[in-house]
Amino acid sequence: MRTAFRFVIAIVFLGVVLGGIFGYTFWQFGQMQEQMSQPQPPAEISVVQSQTEQWTPTVKAVGSIVAVNGIDVANEVPGVIQQINFESGDLVSKGDVLIRLDAAIEEAALRTRGAEAQLARQEFQRIADLLPKRAVSQSQYDQAKANYDAANARVNEAEAQLSKKVIRAPFDGTLGIRLVDQGQYIGTGTPIVEINMLDPIYADYTLSEKNLPDVAVGYSVVATVAAAPNTEFKGTVSAINTSVNADTRSVRIRATLANRDQRLRPGMFATVNTRQPDDITVVTVPRTAISYNTYGDFAFVVEDNDQGQKVVTRRSVRSGDARDDRVAVLEGLEAGETVVSKGLLRLRSGQPVKIQDDSDNAEKNASQSQQEASE
Repeated sequence: MRTAFRFVIAIVFLGVVLGGIFGYTFWQFGQMQEQMSQPQPPAEISVVQSQTEQWTPTVKAVGSIVAVNGIDVANEVPGVIQQINFESGDLVSKGDVLIRLDAAIEEAALRTRGAEAQLARQEFQRIADLLPKRAVSQSQYDQAKANYDAANARVNEAEAQLSKKVIRAPFDGTLGIRLVDQGQYIGTGTPIVEINMLDPIYADYTLSEKNLPDVAVGYSVVATVAAAPNTEFKGTVSAINTSVNADTRSVRIRATLANRDQRLRPGMFATVNTRQPDDITVVTVPRTAISYNTYGDFAFVVEDNDQGQKVVTRRSVRSGDARDDRVAVLEGLEAGETVVSKGLLRLRSGQPVKIQDDSDNAEKNASQSQQEASE
């Protein structure tokens, strides 16, 4: 009997507790509905007008700076460095002597070949004088002439071998850091110094095959590098590779840039914009007016509803190139439409809005500044 009584009391107690919990929950839900049913004040927004601009179509790519001519100067024959005629970083002209190797043996060989050639010339001259008198045969004359020609050829060979002991600049350019020292023995092909032609200079980059119709020889290009972020280096497209890489489906492009102050150096990473010759008309808005996400870009357009109230409508757009603080809108907006310029994340489509008055904001900011200054 007592057990049944206790069971009934427990059930009643649980019923009271659960009833209170459910009752409080329903009351909260009703309060929330009441609050949501009340009209919300319009959100204050800043707006801009979409406008048309004349833009030059560009194709952006990345590449590297490459010297028009750039090599490591090396020797063709071994030897001991007798003389160094340059310093690191020198500007040189084609043919300037860079180093001389010890050439005592080659000079002696040249003198020997010269003496042999002189003797062969004298012998040939005597036989040539006797041939008209028929004092010598034609075969003797031919043999003397062949000996004379062979002696001259050996002289030319000795001169060429001697000239290889002098290493000259192969073209006009700027030298790098010297890699050899006075008196050093260098074997064949030892790097002596780097030389690069820096003005003009190349920018090599690649474009996708779909962008191939957007570039042609003679189109202007603008390149930027990290070493000079606020400087634009201008040039033109000078060559387009004749084939598309089958692995990457890209084509290699070469542009020639002016580099009078030599701020561009081979090996630099460059961002290259290739510009088409004709301008196009595009609709532009500030970058902050576009929301970018994986499901597509969108903007909020301010319109009047049936009650004459201003509301925002979410509009899907297709954005294009961005320049400075503006972006081109290829689809979704017309020129002259009013779009929200910032604060897009707190808006929803159909939400009433109030356009902020820039003059009021300016007065508020001015008064706040004055108050802070007085404090």
